[in-house]
Amino acid sequence: MLKGFKDFILRGNVIDLAVAIVIGIAFGKVIEAFVTIIMDLVGKLGGTPDFSNWVPGGVHVGAFITVLISFLIVAAAVYFMVVLPMNKLAERRARGAEPATEAPTEEVLLLTQIRDSLQVR
Repeated sequence: MLKGFKDFILRGNVIDLAVAIVIGIAFGKVIEAFVTIIMDLVGKLGGTPDFSNWVPGGVHVGAFITVLISFLIVAAAVYFMVVLPMNKLAERRARGAEPATEAPTEEVLLLTQIRDSLQVR
């Protein structure tokens, strides 16, 4: 019973998941700091980076606007800092993995003929 648990814990997927969680938490802090910078810039332009107290017509839409802006900043940061570079890396790897479609050289053709004639004997 204990051996099965040990095998489960030492399996690569669990360790990869643990590393991903730690990296995700650290990356989340980077994104939070980035959102703070952007919201401060919005505050410089609009007067305040926190719209939570804005209640036009008695409807509390300010908190929603603050969270929406934060979400859009986080989504853009994740896209440009993680998704886009990973897609480009995947494209490069896919290009390198494509089989060669060129015609075989004369040497390859000659070696193929020699191999085939030796197999006949």
